[in-house]
Amino acid sequence: MNKAEFYSELNSQIKALCDSEPNLIANLANISAVLFERLADINWAGFYVVGDSVDKSRQELVLGPFQGRAACVRIPFGRGVCGTAVSTQQSMLVEDVHDFDGHIACDAASRSEVVVPIVVNDVVVAVLDIDSPIESRFDKDDQLGLESLVTFIEEIWA
Repeated sequence: MNKAEFYSELNSQIKALCDSEPNLIANLANISAVLFERLADINWAGFYVVGDSVDKSRQELVLGPFQGRAACVRIPFGRGVCGTAVSTQQSMLVEDVHDFDGHIACDAASRSEVVVPIVVNDVVVAVLDIDSPIESRFDKDDQLGLESLVTFIEEIWA
């Protein structure tokens, strides 16, 4: 099975899992679990959400549902791979995080990363973040597959 077929199947599985569940947190938790289970050679899969439940004006990401080792709780916009994805509203595909200026090392074992911003009504509301201990683990096919998943997440977020 090629990557396009894999992500099509993965996205179908996730859509079916979320189909009758209206709770966003439950859906994000299950999406994280499926990604962590189905994607090979990763060590973290989850979400960082924009803002804070107390102070919505803070310009930072806050840890959301995930699978993997304990993670950084807050990431300022423009900092690290996730914060850069928010600031640019662009997906980030990083072959070696040690070469990324300003990388935030939540897990020293991580070597590569793909981050896709989740945009609702032209505003980034969260990012999907996947880490791997293997350098160059992700490629454009992974990015496209995850961007397709994020399109679905944007629909259930709205």
